[in-house]
Amino acid sequence: MAGPVIERGIERGLFASRWLMAPFYMGLVLALVALLITFVKELIHLFAHIEGLDASDVILAALALIDLSLAGNLLLIVIFSGYESFVSKINIEGHEDQFEWKGKVDFAAMKLKLIASIVAISGIHLLKVFMEIGKYTSRETGETEIMWMVIIHVVFVVSGVMLAVMDRVVYGPKGKK
Repeated sequence: MAGPVIERGIERGLFASRWLMAPFYMGLVLALVALLITFVKELIHLFAHIEGLDASDVILAALALIDLSLAGNLLLIVIFSGYESFVSKINIEGHEDQFEWKGKVDFAAMKLKLIASIVAISGIHLLKVFMEIGKYTSRETGETEIMWMVIIHVVFVVSGVMLAVMDRVVYGPKGKK
């Protein structure tokens, strides 16, 4: 008799422990605020110096802003899908701005969105490096740094492709199990 009562108590405690993740997601919201502040600072810096910038400088600044916005998107994906998957459903039914994917992003979809965002951020960073190639090739270790950046980017791309292939093998072409 005591066994099932203890078991139910343990299971309720384990289930309630999911709320320990909520502060992590709130911390990610604060990280999103930090990204926003950085984005605004970059934007102000861009417009404060716009007169002295050439086209490549403006492109580099725009890439930095895109990089920050992709990082923000990445945080939002983790915050919303992680909270909904592991803590609690977000009750915003009927809200005009409700996300179409709300409640539909499972762990497999979340990891693919994450790796796609990481690949995009890495690609933008590489593009910025290639646009400033002179800064790297003029230093003794510059070419080695570029080589490692390319290798790391390729690892991200290959990892993303492998995750997608594994999901397709496990769940089939429609993503259903």
